[in-house]
Amino acid sequence: MKSIAKNREALFNYDIDSALEAGIVLAGHEVKSVKRGDVSLKGAHVTIHGNEAFLVNAHISAYKYAGEIKGYEPTRSRKLLLKKAEISGLIGKYKEQGMAVVPLEMYEKKGFVKVKLGIGRGKKKYDKRATIRKREDDRKISRAIRGRSR
Repeated sequence: MKSIAKNREALFNYDIDSALEAGIVLAGHEVKSVKRGDVSLKGAHVTIHGNEAFLVNAHISAYKYAGEIKGYEPTRSRKLLLKKAEISGLIGKYKEQGMAVVPLEMYEKKGFVKVKLGIGRGKKKYDKRATIRKREDDRKISRAIRGRSR
């Protein structure tokens, strides 16, 4: 499993409760571009229309060796491949107040491009400050430990 892109912003903005894996419908040139790493999940989220889930606002650059692709939109909605039971579970979580479905990571698995989806609740501003404070404290501790070992 080769990681292609991670959504670090989602991990900062949401408390992730559970995660699941989904396939994604891409055009041929998009697959090549994703495997090269020309993808950004910043600001991307998942919406559900009917019984289908879509990845919205994920930026996949055009494959530069494919020539000019007329009408290509890098942030178009892309269908996610999930089982009916998984989609109905997402709908149940999605309807809860404050719950969101966000892409956490895009990776390659057995030649296929997969998306790891996280289901979580949005953090409040004070939770984000606490996360930053904890990260800085951990850095100070690790620096102090490294300083003593030398």
